[in-house]
Amino acid sequence: MTLKRLYFLLLLTLLLLAGCASSPDIPEPDFVLTYAENQPEGYPTVLGAQCFAELVKERTEGKVIIQVKHSGEFGSESEVLDQMVFGGIDFARVSLAELSDEIPKLNVLQLPFLYTDADHMWRILDGKIGEEFLTVFSEADLVGLSWYDAGARCFYTDVKPIRSPADMQGLTVRVQDSQLVMDMVRLLGATPVTFHYGDVSYAFEMGKIDAAENNWPAYQIQEHYRLAKFFTVDEHSRVPEIQLASSQTWQKLPAEYREIISQCARESALYQRQLWTEQESSSRAAAIDAGCVEIIPWIEDRNDFRVLIEPLYEKYCSEYMDLVHQIRNG
Repeated sequence: MTLKRLYFLLLLTLLLLAGCASSPDIPEPDFVLTYAENQPEGYPTVLGAQCFAELVKERTEGKVIIQVKHSGEFGSESEVLDQMVFGGIDFARVSLAELSDEIPKLNVLQLPFLYTDADHMWRILDGKIGEEFLTVFSEADLVGLSWYDAGARCFYTDVKPIRSPADMQGLTVRVQDSQLVMDMVRLLGATPVTFHYGDVSYAFEMGKIDAAENNWPAYQIQEHYRLAKFFTVDEHSRVPEIQLASSQTWQKLPAEYREIISQCARESALYQRQLWTEQESSSRAAAIDAGCVEIIPWIEDRNDFRVLIEPLYEKYCSEYMDLVHQIRNG
């Protein structure tokens, strides 16, 4: 084979490869967007985000690609929110506590003993009130897309069962870094302390805390049940989480894509809630199977707790008490 012919065949091969790379069967996306999630791979909120991304890709025929980054790759929730304001991150799932200082109305959805059960909460959030709350995120240059489940938080301790407010007296309780939650614990007669979620086990081991509060998955996955065997199913706090878009990103998207993304976000939320219910059930079963948990059943008459924390409603939501009553009666 002559050198000239070899050169021709090489050139032809390169042209064919270039043609394959630009095949019309693989559409070039109009947008490649980012999604921040701080939970680990396989967690219900991460799976919900991945479902959301897959639905968007499918329904835009590959024109909108959303890359989900989990395990806090983009930083803490507060750092993610700072970047979203400038469009540095396009989507995220965050807790309401991160935004309640900037949007005080969100304190309503964080009030303890606000709902009777999960069905009550979803009836509110999937209705008119929930739709109205989605609009308030514009105050922080964000777009509310859908509500994700984070379960119900309960008290657990290594000292004694908690069956009434009297059992809370004198306990040191690890809580989220939220002034509202800290005030709740004080009103129940205990002392709140805040530190990183990952340090709860160490705090129990060193006797720095007597109790903590969280949901079943956190209790089981972090193996807190080995250190605090008394789990009281009081469900004092049932706070949803929010799936958001950056306003900067939203304004760049055509109306057609916005509509698709909004619908996909709502569908992914239904999927995530189903996953959460399954995770909650399996975590509870796993903790019980470990053989060292004593469950104090759901406190049917929670009025003793509710009366004590009533001052929180006026302190944090005095401007929204009509709304609070609507939710309680909904």
